Amino acid sequence: MQKYWKLKEQADINDIKQLSAALNVDMAIANLLVQRGIKTFAAAKSFFRPKLTDLHDPFLMKDMDKAVDRLEKAINNKEKVMVYGDYDVDGTTSVALMYTFLSKRIEEIEYYVPDRYMEGYGISTIGIDYALSKNISLIVVLDCGIKAVEKIAYAKELGIDFIICDHHNPDDEIPKAVAVLDPKQPGCTYPYKDLSGCGVGFKLIQAYCFKHDLPQEIAYDLLDLVVVSIASDIVPLTGENRVLAYFGLQKLNSNPSTGLKTLITYSGIIGEIRVQDIVFKIGPRLNASGRIEHGKKSVKILLAEDSTELEELGIEINAYNEIRKTLDRDITQEALEMISQSQFYEGRKSTVIYNRDWHKGVVGIVASRLTEHYYRPTVVLTESNGFATGSARSVGEFDLYEAINQCADLLESYGGHMYAAGLSMKLDNVAEFSRRFEQVVRDSITEDQMQQTIDLDAKISLSDLTPKFIRLLKQFEPFGPHNMTPVFLTEDVMDYGTSKLVGKNNDHVKLDLMEANRSSSRFSGIGFSLATHFDMIKQSLPFDICYSVTENQYRDKIYLQLNVRDIRSRMDYE
Repeated sequence: MQKYWKLKEQADINDIKQLSAALNVDMAIANLLVQRGIKTFAAAKSFFRPKLTDLHDPFLMKDMDKAVDRLEKAINNKEKVMVYGDYDVDGTTSVALMYTFLSKRIEEIEYYVPDRYMEGYGISTIGIDYALSKNISLIVVLDCGIKAVEKIAYAKELGIDFIICDHHNPDDEIPKAVAVLDPKQPGCTYPYKDLSGCGVGFKLIQAYCFKHDLPQEIAYDLLDLVVVSIASDIVPLTGENRVLAYFGLQKLNSNPSTGLKTLITYSGIIGEIRVQDIVFKIGPRLNASGRIEHGKKSVKILLAEDSTELEELGIEINAYNEIRKTLDRDITQEALEMISQSQFYEGRKSTVIYNRDWHKGVVGIVASRLTEHYYRPTVVLTESNGFATGSARSVGEFDLYEAINQCADLLESYGGHMYAAGLSMKLDNVAEFSRRFEQVVRDSITEDQMQQTIDLDAKISLSDLTPKFIRLLKQFEPFGPHNMTPVFLTEDVMDYGTSKLVGKNNDHVKLDLMEANRSSSRFSGIGFSLATHFDMIKQSLPFDICYSVTENQYRDKIYLQLNVRDIRSRMDYE
């Protein structure tokens, strides 16, 4: 599918000039800063040099005083406590974080992660009944619980209290827990609304330390877990998340926990660990445990300290990840064949596909793959416990959650947000859901939302990529939502003469580029899945590229590389 290149609105020229002079940086860097709302020296200093003192007072969060008091009561009365969290990365890091802190203060404590297949997402009756059988009187739940009105009421009848640490959007009714920590709930004036579930748990620990005059370093020492949650849960990398991620990456690089150190080793990461390493290497391994076997294994490795146990768990989780990758590849290929060989999908604005034999743990990944391929809202379903269960992914700015909400009468349960969701329904409702969902999408999606777009931050020349420019650009990290890696447009580049096809199937292009009519300096790049442009590249004619700038390490040497997102022949629009 041809991609549309969209140059972002450039910042006000006067703001750019003033900031450029104040910081002694070139106009391109100043433009990137002003685009991010940074217009003064002080704002730039805060952006480039985050401080832990920039973190907000945790007691600004609604119910924080109640949560700290209830923890204090449990500790003083030597109660039995359970830490409960979801089976994804945010959930398992949250459990590891809270368990690490509380286990040093509570003698009888355990953790619980629901089974993806037997219990599903969130607080389960099975989990509550288990807590009752163990005489547990307090459950601290993280990364879920904000919608568990009935489950919390059930636990309360059994004499079990809950502290909820969640970050998802609530429904109209808030569960009647002892304390509900969620910056998105009504009446919560906490200044930053986009914490991860693990981030909310961190704020509770921070608050407890404040009240009991404990060193804040106790909380800060857990920031390696927090940054893994932030990167993997794709929350905005702005404000407080940026501070937490900045210092979390420092901890991850200098002195990670033994469990994370093991995962880093098995991930094959060389050199400095960055957000993309968490997203593509560490996070998937933690997720694989819950997808293939049980999320409890992920918590176990995050808490482990014995070298023999760490090695065994590292091998096991790495094996789960290999199984996950195989299932992902095979099911995606099967789904693509089903769609291409059926006239049913021709001309549709959405994809709803069902196969009872697909592995539930990877349908979300498959939905993402199909969305990338066809670029339309996609729902992938399989059978689990007698229901059609699966995941959905959106495109552009289309509100997927609202589209699913309009089919709510056909569903047993659903949840998510604008871009991704999970849902389940009776098997008999799959056909009608497919029809209704298609109609909702067809009636509401716009042509712009169905056009795959590459947003370009600025137009520059390759000669602008000086060592100072690269050094400053690196300080924009950590990159993530709302502070994405800048994508640049450079026009009139040419093959240096040594570009070539690479990859197992020769579907990638190893680029050596120079600017037409400029210096003969060579710039290296990689264009993944861009082999269709190779013949045009070798014609020695100028073309345009859009790309991000990365640093790669090879044999202890660091070198600049252009990560080329797309290539456009000038003949296409001249």
